Amino acid sequence: MADHDTLRTAIGALEDPLLHRSLESLGMVRAVAVGALGKARIEVVLTVPNHPFQEQLVERITAVALDAGAKSVTVDFALMTDDERATLMQDLRPSRDMVGGPGSKTRIIGISSGKGGVGKSSVTSNLAVALTRMGHSVGVIDADVWGFSVPKMMGADYSPIVIDESMIAPETHGVKVMSMDYFVADDQAVIWRGPMLHKAMEQFLVDVFWDDPDFLLIDMPPGTGDIAISLSQFLPRAQVLVVTTPQPAAQRVAKRAALMAEKVNQEVLGVIENMSWFTGDDGKRYYLFGEGGGGALAEEIGSELLGQIPLVPAMREGADVGRPVVVADPGGEADLAFQELAEAVVARRPRVRTHPELVIK
Repeated sequence: MADHDTLRTAIGALEDPLLHRSLESLGMVRAVAVGALGKARIEVVLTVPNHPFQEQLVERITAVALDAGAKSVTVDFALMTDDERATLMQDLRPSRDMVGGPGSKTRIIGISSGKGGVGKSSVTSNLAVALTRMGHSVGVIDADVWGFSVPKMMGADYSPIVIDESMIAPETHGVKVMSMDYFVADDQAVIWRGPMLHKAMEQFLVDVFWDDPDFLLIDMPPGTGDIAISLSQFLPRAQVLVVTTPQPAAQRVAKRAALMAEKVNQEVLGVIENMSWFTGDDGKRYYLFGEGGGGALAEEIGSELLGQIPLVPAMREGADVGRPVVVADPGGEADLAFQELAEAVVARRPRVRTHPELVIK
């Protein structure tokens, strides 16, 4: 037979899937009652109406209560007051500093390319999931404000949630995702100039509660325009991965993204060659887009070729239904390539910046 204290402790230790803190620490366990026949009634206060994980909470609370000895379980929900929400977010975010700012543990990595169509968003999505499988916390900003596609590719299909003055990014496959896709209707085009784009990126970096992730990947728009300039100003410590395909034409254009990073003193972490080959049913590799572009680009810019991603149907098919290839085809050729890429990214720590103007005597 369950007792009140045991039941409350067990339920309070459960994690809220939205904020990733225990229910007890978030003040979400309002009341626990156990009747004479072992009937448990649990009252939980939610941070927001239409909590996206409400059904999941019911399942978890019920399972834990039954394991603790309850014979039956009823879960009731109430809603936090505005004051309770404000207090909660003040505890979680005592300051509204920009993610990746001074003192932050977060590594910011921009995924760049010289032109569109090289699979930059696919690389971003799959690299993010591969990093989470290594045990890292990861967020993604889809900064391609005109061609946003990351939420669709990752299946992040519910809108951001606002608690007090902070946005909680949708989460899927263990990755938090923020994109203009959530704020623009399907039948609208984003026709913005520099100042509005600059402000949108600032809001994604400041107003979203990223919770100090290990990595924040930024899917950059192709080229070297307003967004790239703004993010280099916001995040001068960011590293850059340059995505290209094997053909020389793509390599030449991708070089501009690397030169942009160099101009703003951002470290180029390495080159990723996407669509490197296709493996036929005969086991033979077919180099549909030529060979050597990624390696040639890395050599030209004085960097490393960190990964070669094969062209596989599962990548396209998975992107259409919100299942990155590392999820859709575990153990497959592309999955292994992204696993190696994630390991290479983790191993290459940011360079230590030197200040020649400071002299120790």
